[in-house]
Amino acid sequence: MTASLRAGIIGQEEALSVLERALTQNRWPGTYLFVGPSGVGKERIALQLAISSIGEAAEKRIRAGNHPDVRIFRPRDDGRRNLKVQTVREEILPHAISAPFEAQRSFIILPEVDVSLPLSAPAAANALLKTLEEPRAGVTFILLSERPERLLPTIRSRSQLVRFERLNDVELRELLEREGIAEGPERDAAIALSRGRADRAIGLATDGLGESLFALAKEVDAAAAGNRPRKLLDAADTLANHEHGELALECLQTYFRDLTVLAAGGDSSMTRFQAPSMVARAQSEPAAAFAARGAMIEDTRRELEANAQPLLAMERLVFRLRSGVRERSETL
Repeated sequence: MTASLRAGIIGQEEALSVLERALTQNRWPGTYLFVGPSGVGKERIALQLAISSIGEAAEKRIRAGNHPDVRIFRPRDDGRRNLKVQTVREEILPHAISAPFEAQRSFIILPEVDVSLPLSAPAAANALLKTLEEPRAGVTFILLSERPERLLPTIRSRSQLVRFERLNDVELRELLEREGIAEGPERDAAIALSRGRADRAIGLATDGLGESLFALAKEVDAAAAGNRPRKLLDAADTLANHEHGELALECLQTYFRDLTVLAAGGDSSMTRFQAPSMVARAQSEPAAAFAARGAMIEDTRRELEANAQPLLAMERLVFRLRSGVRERSETL
């Protein structure tokens, strides 16, 4: 039974060990809280846990979403995406009260629970809280979160925490090999910019996207290091209108994060991808200067989450990158 929990899974040894103990001892918490970055296998392992518990004969139905004892409730597609109280009361609670139906254990999985049940809109979370506190025997909730601090403290305190880590370079290389991505610059760029995320590494390795985003990061950095406002405005326009705008901004942040590591005397994936240019750039300023630029980008990402106008946000960012001075907004 437990062997199938690891089927097709790369990395996450600590999390898998915790979950294997639940399987072998048949001792289950009412609620798991899987915490870690997106794209590192949280949902995949949640499904694999359900399959391992219910039985491999049910795998096809579980993966197709057709098994009554494995239900997935995702954030809604509109508005702020948080679940409505009505959804909790009419769909989740009746299922939690009646399950399991066929198997000995039923699983209710909530991906991106910090989006669907956020602290900022607590009504739906409060409607679910009593069930999480006193779950029905045979029912296990699995909450998947990238930002657990956005959940009600009462939800966090009533859940068994399972931590998921970013994949290391060796694990990402194995993943990309499985996906048929040959060794070369595309794979190296994907690993360097993925920040340990499996889904991101696969996407970046497609059609040279990783290489192009790394080149864009260098262009923005060069524009910020120069003294030509037109170049800065062009860089802002490119970021604001890029087909993969959010990803481009994240890769720019990764670029400065790795420069911070290099300037502090460490090593990074990006060093191995573009060693000469990265090392030379890292030696040109102190680590704190690169760290400050990474923090500026994080500020901008939060502004965009709060519906800031993309072009204005990017223009503000590139001029701040040039000055090297981080002036946090009072709204952040």
